[in-house]
Amino acid sequence: MSVPTRTLNDGRAIPGVGFGTYPLTGDDGIAAVVSALEVGYRLLDTAVNYENEREVGEAIRRSGVPRDELFVTSKLPGRHHGYDDAVASVHASLERLGLDHLDLHLIHWPNPSVDKYVEAWRALVDLREQGLVRSIGVSNFTEAHLERIIAETGVTPAVNQVELHPYFPQRELRAVHERLGIQTESWSPLGKRQAPFTEPPVAAAAEKYGVTPGQVILRWQLQLGSVPIPKSATVERQRANLDLLSFDLTGDETEAITALGRADGRLFDGDPDTHEEM
Repeated sequence: MSVPTRTLNDGRAIPGVGFGTYPLTGDDGIAAVVSALEVGYRLLDTAVNYENEREVGEAIRRSGVPRDELFVTSKLPGRHHGYDDAVASVHASLERLGLDHLDLHLIHWPNPSVDKYVEAWRALVDLREQGLVRSIGVSNFTEAHLERIIAETGVTPAVNQVELHPYFPQRELRAVHERLGIQTESWSPLGKRQAPFTEPPVAAAAEKYGVTPGQVILRWQLQLGSVPIPKSATVERQRANLDLLSFDLTGDETEAITALGRADGRLFDGDPDTHEEM
């Protein structure tokens, strides 16, 4: 399937829809990632804390898809935020994946009480200069976190991967990203267990365009300008999650889905100012 691309602030192209790999592990995880690659996904999203980098790497090898067609992302865990630890962590990720470079590496969470995320960012900047990472970014960073690393290093992240779905549309943070030239990427783009498939704006659009509610939400993500990274282990859903170019939502339909946002719309207590993962 044809997948649109977006241009990052470093000039590199990122596929407009990715494949999330959490929590795909073991032989079943390898099979799911191989299937996703066969369907047409080219952006794979993993992390040290997903404990499946070996499976993702094995799936890449089994798929036969040329490396230069792939956009592989991994993430730095909180316990590796020190400069030297961050450098070692990226090398270890490459070894587990069996790759000579990553297309994108992210700081997974800022962990502000530890206060080493600027050190981690400096490490990623240097690793990019060495060619081990092609693009660098962050995940779950607030405006304040973003402003700090930019001010202290002069380097703006290419991507901020954040929780973003109809119940938590991140309107304010998306505006910050637009101002700073940062690409928004959405984890849990459908809303997981709280997926609003039966909400009137979603259900009505699905009926109108002859698509699934999930396709409506992912199309909404694209029209917001975000890169969603849905996860599914089934071929049919993998295919549907990538088949998003046959219809367009109107401006009113897009806004109606955004208006489903709630003050308490997060999937869990994942406020980056307080939630930390090591």
